[in-house]
Amino acid sequence: MQTINLSEENTILNRFVSELRDVNIQTDSMRFRRNVERIGEVMAYEISKQLNYTEIETQTPLGFSKTNVPTDQIVIGTILRAGLVYHHGFLNFFDQAENAFVSAYRKYKENHQSFHIHIEYIASPKIDDKVLILTDPMLATGGSMDLSYQALLTKGNPKHIHIATIIASKQAIEYCQKNFPQDKTTIWAAAIDPELNEFAYIVPGLGDAGDLAYGEKE
Repeated sequence: MQTINLSEENTILNRFVSELRDVNIQTDSMRFRRNVERIGEVMAYEISKQLNYTEIETQTPLGFSKTNVPTDQIVIGTILRAGLVYHHGFLNFFDQAENAFVSAYRKYKENHQSFHIHIEYIASPKIDDKVLILTDPMLATGGSMDLSYQALLTKGNPKHIHIATIIASKQAIEYCQKNFPQDKTTIWAAAIDPELNEFAYIVPGLGDAGDLAYGEKE
C-alpha cells in the first residue's frame, strides 16, 4: 500500500491548505468551499497519473492527432456532507466518472467524547472492476472511511481504491493501512497531522469542515 503526502512537495496546493486552516480566512465560507474544491481538482490530477491509458486518434481540421487518454471506469465515492464540495472538485476533472454517496456521521453519546459512526444512506452504481476514489476532506480516525467502504462493497468489488483526503491524522493513516486491501489501495493526503484531541478532532487540523463549508448544525 502506498501513502502519498502531497504537502511534502512545494506546490500551490500548500497555499490552499494553509488558507483552509487560517481562522481569519475561514470566516469567508465561499472561499473555504472554493479552496476545498481546488484541492479536489489538484488531487484528481495527481491520481490521474496512476490510471491506465490507451492511445486514441483525433481528427483535427488539418489532420490527425494521437493522444494517450485514461481508460479506467471511475466511481467517485463521497462521505456526506463535508465531502460534497470536495467531490465536485474531483468531478470537474473526472467529468465522465460515476458517483456514489454515503451518509456516515458521528453519533455522540451524552458525554460528547465517545461516539459511534452511523451509516444512514447509500446511493451508488455498480463498482465491480472499476477504480473507486473515496473522498472525505478530514480523515480523523479512519472509521467513517472504512465503514463507507464496507457499505460500498455491497455494490461490487473495485479493482483499485484511492483514499483521498485533505487533512489526515497519523492515527487514521495507520488505521487505513491496516484495514484496507494492501495490494490495491493508495492513500492520498494534502497534509498529515500528528495527533487527535480527546474529542477525536485532528490537531492542528482546521475545525469542522462541514460547518465551515455549509454552516453550523444542531
